[in-house]
Amino acid sequence: MILLALDTATTATVAGVLRADGSVVEVRDDPAPGARPAHASRLLAAAEEALATAGVGWEEIERLAVGVGPGSFTGLRIGIATARALAQGRGLPVVGVSTLEALAHGADAPLVLAVLDARRGEAFAAAWLNQGSDPFRRVEGWKPLLAPAALAPEALAERVRALPVPPLAVGDGAIRFRDSLEAAGAVVPPDEDGVHRLRAEHVCRLGAGASPTDRDALLPDYLREPDAVPRR
Repeated sequence: MILLALDTATTATVAGVLRADGSVVEVRDDPAPGARPAHASRLLAAAEEALATAGVGWEEIERLAVGVGPGSFTGLRIGIATARALAQGRGLPVVGVSTLEALAHGADAPLVLAVLDARRGEAFAAAWLNQGSDPFRRVEGWKPLLAPAALAPEALAERVRALPVPPLAVGDGAIRFRDSLEAAGAVVPPDEDGVHRLRAEHVCRLGAGASPTDRDALLPDYLREPDAVPRR
């Protein structure tokens, strides 16, 4: 299967192409610390660059995959709106992929806790037990232990203590809440470790192993209310 994947749930703008030989080409834009994400200006350009680098034309793409979050409200809207427009314009099936699950698949550990910085002093987190089967095909062995949730640091630490074994915690939220996670028994790799970054490869492979959804049913997984809500 030849597949194009997009993710804008985090500050990074990520695009990737899964080629017919199983290899993945990734193009990403990681803003400097403190800089605003460039999803709106970079996403389509990153997709075009990934296709060109992979040597794949739009007519060869068989499926789209897009990260549905949780994550940044603005980022998710941009990514999902782009995926829906491409699916409609090019007549392609589309798959929504959990951004937390894609992040977790970048780690090699028996129990992985994916943690994203949700702002407002909270984290988006979910955990999976990897028993050795192929997680990308959703076969028995990749078992969810903590459903995606928005949690304050104290609540997250409590959930970590309740897990059957100490997890490997990855993601920018694991870096931000390192002290409370490590105090609860989690192992957090060094800040510069690449395991904390979402990779297009895992969005691609999860998208290839899942069933397409109706384009109009493809919605962001926000997990909580937006920062700005209409005044009642």
